[in-house]
Amino acid sequence: MADQKRLAYSIIQFLHDQLQNGGLSPDAQESLEVAIQCLETAFGVSMEDQGLSVSQTLPEIFEAAVGKVSKCSKMLGGVPSPAPVTPSEDDIAEAERLKTEGNEQMKAENFEAAVSFYGKAIELNPSNAVYFCNRAAAYSKLGNYAGAVRDCERAIGIDPNYSKAYGRMGLALSSLNKHTEAVVYYKKALELDPENDTYKSNLKIAEQKMKETPSPTGGPGGFDLAGLLNNPGFMSMASNLMNNPQVQQLMSGMISGGHNTMGAAGTSPSTNDLASLIQAGQQFAQQMQQQNPELIEQLRSQIRSRTPSASNEDQQE
Repeated sequence: MADQKRLAYSIIQFLHDQLQNGGLSPDAQESLEVAIQCLETAFGVSMEDQGLSVSQTLPEIFEAAVGKVSKCSKMLGGVPSPAPVTPSEDDIAEAERLKTEGNEQMKAENFEAAVSFYGKAIELNPSNAVYFCNRAAAYSKLGNYAGAVRDCERAIGIDPNYSKAYGRMGLALSSLNKHTEAVVYYKKALELDPENDTYKSNLKIAEQKMKETPSPTGGPGGFDLAGLLNNPGFMSMASNLMNNPQVQQLMSGMISGGHNTMGAAGTSPSTNDLASLIQAGQQFAQQMQQQNPELIEQLRSQIRSRTPSASNEDQQE
């Protein structure tokens, strides 16, 4: 823990130096100040703890390390890389056991526990692409799509012909709204596994999202606004909502900006007024559900049809 405090102190010292001499914008300076406060709180250190200082600053340590790497690179004629360590038979067997336990945690939807088990398997046998790919699936379930992308990259680096890693990469990229990149990975996944229906479906969705742009008749993601506006049931309920005196008063105030129930001219709406507007919207939604459940289901179907499927990607190896 003492070494961690020393490292934290060195980082805080570096950030302070950047605040003083970095020539940063006001926004960047504010961000650094927040970062310093977070580090000080997390590690219980501050610039007053001079006893934690080391003989070299962080930039000096970094320059020394880079210099050593450069020397090694010149001597060896290339970038040095650590010699791969071959896991023992016992390590391989234990890694497989941990992977299996991770798979069980995935089935039980204990995704954080699954990440932990896959991570331990990776520590014992880091040359197994399946472990990284499985952990990528767990990261995606937790919404950590950046982590999923990193693990898919590792898996592909180990096994460039691993179709599932490309498929899961496409899924993670789609979740990050990087649809152009996702298309590339889905195509590669299909090249390796041409009969996979999930890859075919997700590729179509990603290609469609690449083409889609907001328009007066269609919202982002291909939402059929024109169809909704032409639906008699929806328009009837919308008309009832807009004819509600309370809603008319609220909307009139928002448009005119004059003295009204939304507040004084030039001011923001009050919390109570906004709450009333939200309540009216909730009543409208409830009315739609009661009077026209088919329309609600149609809207839900539209949303579901625009979402990439995990499907067989949920199956762990």
